[in-house]
Amino acid sequence: MAVRIRMKKLGRLHRPFYRICAMDSRAPRGGRVLQELGTYDPMVPETDARVTLDVEGVEKWLSVGAQPTPKVAVLIKKYGKNGTHLEQQKAAKEKVAKARAPRPTSTRMLKQAPVAEEAAE
Repeated sequence: MAVRIRMKKLGRLHRPFYRICAMDSRAPRGGRVLQELGTYDPMVPETDARVTLDVEGVEKWLSVGAQPTPKVAVLIKKYGKNGTHLEQQKAAKEKVAKARAPRPTSTRMLKQAPVAEEAAE
């Protein structure tokens, strides 16, 4: 069986999302997967935060002869075991996580909360 490491498209119209998977080369793009190795979300604003890879899984499949597609080969080169963008990726993921953190509520919201609790009793 010829194994390829390639992207499996998910998501919806105008909102693509990809899983990086080890698949039989004869299987269709959305077909059966041997192992999921990571994700790629092109809609994330920080370029270096778009990819997550299972580095050990990728190395395992490459060692047994799996061939990555050209796009996945670029992602492995950048974010793989000895990737060229690992520091930038770490900084970008921290920035995205910080932006997604819940913001403190306003004082108006805090004043209204006890009133709602008293009404419930």
